[in-house]
Amino acid sequence: MSKVKKILISGGGTGGHIYPAIAIANELKLRYADAEFLFVGAQDKMEMEKVPQAGYQIKGLWIAGLQRSLTFKNMLFPIKLISSLWKSKKIVRQFKPDVVVGTGGFASGPVLQVASKKGIPCLIQEQNSYAGVTNKILSKKVAKICVAYEGMQRYFPSDKIVFTGNPVRQDLLEVSTKRAEAQAFFKLDTNKKTLLVLGGSLGARAINQMIENNMKALQAQNIQVIWQTGKFYIDEYKKFNDLDGVQTHAYLSEMNLAYAATDMIVSRAGASSVSELCIVGKPVIFMPSPNVAEDHQTKNAMAIVNKNAAIMLKESEKELLMTKVQYLLQNQESVNQMCKNMTALAKPEATKRIVEEIEKIAKWN
Repeated sequence: MSKVKKILISGGGTGGHIYPAIAIANELKLRYADAEFLFVGAQDKMEMEKVPQAGYQIKGLWIAGLQRSLTFKNMLFPIKLISSLWKSKKIVRQFKPDVVVGTGGFASGPVLQVASKKGIPCLIQEQNSYAGVTNKILSKKVAKICVAYEGMQRYFPSDKIVFTGNPVRQDLLEVSTKRAEAQAFFKLDTNKKTLLVLGGSLGARAINQMIENNMKALQAQNIQVIWQTGKFYIDEYKKFNDLDGVQTHAYLSEMNLAYAATDMIVSRAGASSVSELCIVGKPVIFMPSPNVAEDHQTKNAMAIVNKNAAIMLKESEKELLMTKVQYLLQNQESVNQMCKNMTALAKPEATKRIVEEIEKIAKWN
């Protein structure tokens, strides 16, 4: 009788780290129905809610990153790190994983550090075109690094890199068949165009302010809006639900239906969002966050814009939103080509490729 496979997955802090981790777990579960899974995250972050919702057990570490300025939180960092390493040792010792997967975020550092030291095969999945500090440190210790952008040998040992693309929710592969169901789900007027606004799981103040400032213009164009404000901003913007054709959401749990219902999208350019939008293949206006390490969201967006597959709007150009929207409404032939170019960049098999690499380092095939 073969031994039950045990898989430890660590990553979190944002949806961009959590959803790839869940997608990888789901694919592994399809292949190994009796496998045991355990997630490790930061104890006060969104993974503590989202991972159990996906049906997996999670343990939390007392860990956070260094702040850019001198704060009390920074003084606590060494204590948190020691605490997290100690707890990670206990988790690894008790769970006895066959393989460990890290998808980024501060919690993955102590876990993969401990596991790799014990000789347990480890794999990193790096979503961005710019590698985070945790993954750069871990890259010397892990067996494989799955990446979504070319040129990542700037950060990682080239012999460990596998170009796979980013994992995405598998229900996105069926978006094109779900339009009628999606319009009914969101109670949309099928005679109007729909704009989907995405600021990431926590929200984006600049995007929310831009939509607020252009709401009258959008309504004048007969455009209805599905607006994900993020949990930090919902109380400020839920008053817009009183307007005809406008709905605000702190969070959209049915992302496949949100994508299926829409005609155009305004979005941040986090790596997971970019990967999802390539598969969805709808007209996109990217507004990258300028407040991230090495401005990597702009680099993510430009990789798509340079292939004539999307439009980019800097935060400093947000008064040009309606000009961009008008372009999407009035240039159907160009927009159709843009959507084709976007779809050509998609990597729908990314999750399967990553799982194949996990199987290799775990010696399951």
